Amino acid sequence: MVTVNWLGKMAFEANPESGNKFLMDAYPDSGGEGKGPTPVEALLSSAAACSAMDVVSILAKKQQVVTSYRVEVDGVRGEPGVYPRPFQKITIRHILSGENLDPVAVARAVQLSDEKYCTVVTTLRAAPEVVAEWSIE
Repeated sequence: MVTVNWLGKMAFEANPESGNKFLMDAYPDSGGEGKGPTPVEALLSSAAACSAMDVVSILAKKQQVVTSYRVEVDGVRGEPGVYPRPFQKITIRHILSGENLDPVAVARAVQLSDEKYCTVVTTLRAAPEVVAEWSIE
C-alpha cells in the first residue's frame, strides 16, 4: 500500500512500502509551489522507469553493454478545460547507446517489457476498475 499525506497547499508526500518517500506538487498557476512532479508527470515517469528497468535487465541477460539510456514519454490528453482529460495516447520512446548494441536484442527487450513485464504499462492498457472510498476521522 502507498499512503499519500497532504503537506499543505497542493503538496503531497507519497510513502510507499519501500520507505522511499517522494513529493508531488502542482504548478504555481494551479495553487502549488512546484516542489515536485505533478501526479500526471509521476504517472508518465512511472511508465517510463518501469519499462526501462525491464529493458536494462533483459539486455544485461543478453550480454548487451548499455552505456547510455534515456526514455522520453509523450502523453496526448484531451482538450484543456474539459475534465478529467484522460490520456488518449502515450508514446514511450527508448533511446540507447552502447558497445555494439544489437538492434534485434533492443527491439525484443522493449517488446518484452511492453507486452509481458511492465506492470505500469500493462495496468494502463487494462483500464482497471478504480474504487474511491472515504471516511472522516
